[in-house]
Amino acid sequence: MTTPSAPTSHRVRSVLAIPAFRRLWLVTAGSATGEWLSLLALSALATQLTSGYQAQSFALGGVVATKLLPALLLGPLAGALADKFDRRRVMVVCDVLRFGLFVSIPIVGSLVWLFVAVFLIEICAMFWIPAKDAAVPNLLKRPDQVETANQLALVVTYGVAVLLASGLFTALSSIGSTFGGDAGETATLYVALAVTGGAYLVMAITVGFFIPEISGRATAVREQAPGVVTLLRDGARFVVGTPLVRGLVAGIVGAFAAGGTVVGSATLYAASLGGGNAAYGILFAAVFVGLALGMAVAPGMARRIPHNRLFGAAIVAAGLALVLVALAPHLFVAIAAVGLVGGFAGIAFLTGLTIIGTEVADDIRGRIVAFVQSIVRLTLLGSMALVPLVVGLVSTQRVELLGRSFLIDGTRIVMLAGGLVAAVVGMVAYRQMHDRRTEPMLPDLLAALRRGVPRVGSGVLVAVEGAPAEETAGQAARLAARLRSAGHTVVELDDSGRDRERWEAAVREAALGGARAQALAAAAVRADLVERVIRPALAQGAVVVVDRFLAGLVEYGVAATEVEPRELDSLVLWATGRLRPDVSVLLDRAAPAAPTGLLPGEEHLRVQRLLTRMAAAEPHHYVVVEAGGTADEVAERVYAGLAPMLPAPGSPTAVGAP
Repeated sequence: MTTPSAPTSHRVRSVLAIPAFRRLWLVTAGSATGEWLSLLALSALATQLTSGYQAQSFALGGVVATKLLPALLLGPLAGALADKFDRRRVMVVCDVLRFGLFVSIPIVGSLVWLFVAVFLIEICAMFWIPAKDAAVPNLLKRPDQVETANQLALVVTYGVAVLLASGLFTALSSIGSTFGGDAGETATLYVALAVTGGAYLVMAITVGFFIPEISGRATAVREQAPGVVTLLRDGARFVVGTPLVRGLVAGIVGAFAAGGTVVGSATLYAASLGGGNAAYGILFAAVFVGLALGMAVAPGMARRIPHNRLFGAAIVAAGLALVLVALAPHLFVAIAAVGLVGGFAGIAFLTGLTIIGTEVADDIRGRIVAFVQSIVRLTLLGSMALVPLVVGLVSTQRVELLGRSFLIDGTRIVMLAGGLVAAVVGMVAYRQMHDRRTEPMLPDLLAALRRGVPRVGSGVLVAVEGAPAEETAGQAARLAARLRSAGHTVVELDDSGRDRERWEAAVREAALGGARAQALAAAAVRADLVERVIRPALAQGAVVVVDRFLAGLVEYGVAATEVEPRELDSLVLWATGRLRPDVSVLLDRAAPAAPTGLLPGEEHLRVQRLLTRMAAAEPHHYVVVEAGGTADEVAERVYAGLAPMLPAPGSPTAVGAP
């Protein structure tokens, strides 16, 4: 069991304890190390196979351009095939092909073939990445583990793998230069490429024989899938027609355009600060260090700000940080500002992948992942290629201000413009992805940081959510008794039957036939309970245990209507004066085969899916508990998950208090 407030080490161990994911994570580490090592080796080899400064510059730029082209041409197609075909087979075929292509480069020894091989290798990567990323959520136990899984993958890709690949490349290069001069260095590069190819062969064997869970869907389901053209059309329609994904794409463009602007202009920018290659290296490293740190802190921030709001806010912050880079007067300030750009971009990237893993259905996830990955590569590499050209066109400008003349370097002008554009794009993404679009951004974020829970006293509000109804009621009663025995002052609310009668009476007497009208009536009943019982109890410092704070509303017929989960959540927040449980215990179990209690099996599944998605979106408010086993066993899990989040009996500090 993983609790939202659990230490990072506990969350990581819980995810890595899943054998299939652990093997795939090791495969991801191997693939990332191979990709970084090959980038270093291929760039060095391209210059080794040419002579003359211009030819070497062209060869180096050609490697970057060749790696960029497949993302431009084949990104959406790769995602469509990841959704149509067996993802495990796609990964195995791609790894076997990469093995052959890497080994062929030393054998052929030609610059032309190097470009051809790089192009084909990148095509394989374009098919491999969405197949792998789309399979990850299916290997996990619950949606709330997606963020930790993405964090592990990104940290190893942009952190551990970079350091390992750099260390290997440096070691091999040192050996080659020591024992063989130029010929030895070239031979060492060939060895590095051969080692990379062998690693991909090992990964193909691992995926093919030891991670069958990647295949996911049944063969019959895949065979019934529509054609590739239909998949592409449906994927494009989903991106354009879904505000959440539309905002996600806009935000990704803004974040990585900011990062690419820094990387692309770092050389000239370092020179404008009076630094040389060493300053350039520090600035370049600062972007990726910031990226890794941003990915590391993102889950902690997500405990206070919902993912959709955090994503847009991170994009805006990245743009403003880039403005700070443009205005930085000294190298030290520039390094810190560049690190902030990378950090906010890392927060946005991890949050974006988490949103895809939790909000996008499996049958379309591959296309969305491929589209986002293509956008990332195109934006980052494209900005790295175009920014130097734009800087050259802008050049140095002389500005007259207060009777004094100033020379402004072109890199600062481009960065300033890029930062402002990124900030605007972030606000657009925020509006697209956030359901309460009419609220100003800054007050909305401040409310989220305050957790939106205006407290009258030091009490703690705990909700037991899930279905069926009798199970949550029983666990709420057990939890209340356990807390009393531990010395807490407990107020137990078990008026669900009476609340339902009041709701039915309101609907009947007012002849409310519409779904939204019935939802409003349910919210009115809940608002009355909050004002009459819950707030006074919290003001006295009690622990208030509620059976189904949100699911109770869904039970009142709302689950079978067209009311959207986000609308329902907003309605609950408004009706209760933004009061929400400090922590909700979600009993996680599969839908029953037959109707149970007040909820039929189909509605139970919808309620459970709604609550699970909310738990993944706002993990700081939920403890997810596996509901299998006896009632006493489940009660032990509930208390074990909740106990670390409660103050000691008699303590004046409550969960969620500022």
